[in-house]
Amino acid sequence: MFQAKPLTFQPKSSRVAFTALYLQSIAFDHYTALLWFNPNSLVLSNWQVFAQEFSSKFGVFDTVVEAKENLFNLQMHNNEQFTTFIVHFKKEAYKTSWNYNALWFALCCALPQHIEDILCLASKQLSYDGYKALITQINQQYWEDHSKYSAP
Repeated sequence: MFQAKPLTFQPKSSRVAFTALYLQSIAFDHYTALLWFNPNSLVLSNWQVFAQEFSSKFGVFDTVVEAKENLFNLQMHNNEQFTTFIVHFKKEAYKTSWNYNALWFALCCALPQHIEDILCLASKQLSYDGYKALITQINQQYWEDHSKYSAP
């Protein structure tokens, strides 16, 4: 954002003010306390100090652990296209550095029942990419059938 509008955010303090607009919860309370009780603090006027202060207090401690938790909590919903879901899945998967077997397992756990039911009947895939391709085919067929039977 700041690189896209370099003149708008020329003084580093404007970066702080802009970012503060998006603070929520305890981070917002911390910012408000600084404004009230320490208005001359460098945190309020220096972007580097602000970023360090808020990242150290409210940032994600371990992004890999967070990505792994996000991956295990990710579920594909019945009304969701697999192509949409797999984008979200891959976004978290890249951060984990898991091998294909671990990703395969996590993907299996995230699928809705209607896909799992058909996977039980399909031929076993020997690769993670083959598995994703098969799920894509199953999901495309599901939506084609769904549109046929739900059309007026």
